[in-house]
Amino acid sequence: MSVKNRAGIGGNDHSSRNFLPRKFVILLCIGSFCAGMFFTERMWMMPEEKNVVSTRNRGESIPIKQDRKQVFRQESNHVPRDLSVKGNSIQSLDKTISKLEEELAAARAAQESIINGSPAAESLNIADLTSKRKYLMVVGINTAFNSRKRRDSVRGTWMPQGDKRKKLEEEKGIVIRFVIGHSSTSGGILDKAIEAEENKHGDFLRLEHVEGYLELSAKTKAYFSMAVGLWDADFYIKVDDDVHVNIATLGKILSSHRLKPRVYVGCMKSGPILAKKGVRYQEPEHWKLGGEGNKYFRHATGQLYAISNDLATYIAINQHLLHKYANEDVSLGAWLIGLDVTHVDDKSLCCGTPPDCEWKAQAGNVCGASFDWTCSGICRSDERIYEVHQRCGESEDELWKATF
Repeated sequence: MSVKNRAGIGGNDHSSRNFLPRKFVILLCIGSFCAGMFFTERMWMMPEEKNVVSTRNRGESIPIKQDRKQVFRQESNHVPRDLSVKGNSIQSLDKTISKLEEELAAARAAQESIINGSPAAESLNIADLTSKRKYLMVVGINTAFNSRKRRDSVRGTWMPQGDKRKKLEEEKGIVIRFVIGHSSTSGGILDKAIEAEENKHGDFLRLEHVEGYLELSAKTKAYFSMAVGLWDADFYIKVDDDVHVNIATLGKILSSHRLKPRVYVGCMKSGPILAKKGVRYQEPEHWKLGGEGNKYFRHATGQLYAISNDLATYIAINQHLLHKYANEDVSLGAWLIGLDVTHVDDKSLCCGTPPDCEWKAQAGNVCGASFDWTCSGICRSDERIYEVHQRCGESEDELWKATF
């Protein structure tokens, strides 16, 4: 036999030994496919006996048959730890703010009590302190250390004293105080004199302000800021201590503007800007207001003016940003000129002294305030204000009968 034949016979024998029937191969493939499908389905099936599904990133489970809304509620209850910490911090901050507000109300009440001449009661409730009453107006009488005679003349004429002043606050909602700061020497003889006068009359509002003629604009800001913090009033008035005021008439004038927002009441003027050095009322910053010969913008004369609560609050909030000019009435007008403010020009707040105010009173037009333009107040007011009060002052009954 040839080598070729032997090799062929050997190769046929090897092939026959490794040969598998075709039907068997097909059945094997079908079986493998079925087995794969069976195990794949088992892996994706949820274990019915536990009836739960695992959630990622947590070692907890949620029932399959639960409603989706319920699942969402459960999920939302699981707040991450960092958000929970922030929530606790916010709650703590809210409590701190609330506590500070209560302490601030208590401090204001205590200060008001001291100003009224009686020490604050130690047993005041926080609820009582936080409920501030509403007033019609706060009248701040601008005064100086050397004006004791002027203050006494005001006390002897149009400013009620003692129990009557307290009754005026309680029944009519009208607060009246002399407004003054401190001397450059803290605790000096000037301050002690005011403290003694305060102990006797109890009618001062002491400002955190150093007194000085060139600091009147700063004093005006300090007054409105403190007054709006102490008393919640519809109006805040600044008046000089050499001006005569009829309180009932002033209250009626202001109450007629009570429902208007942002009201500025006074005798409006627009005088020349004085640039020459050495003259009275000289304006060092005249160059900001235009060229030579210009006039000021419209503003109320400084003897007496009133602003509503929202404007006083605006000054208190922005006091550190408001620019001070040399004249305090100009400064106030500048602070308000850029706002949406109603300027009320009322000439009954700048009547002259007798016979002017007397003729008007006889005609039924009682003046709210009287002074001499030549003196920017009543000339020799500590003497003449008694005459003005006798001839132009309203009766005491008029004040107590008045309704605002």
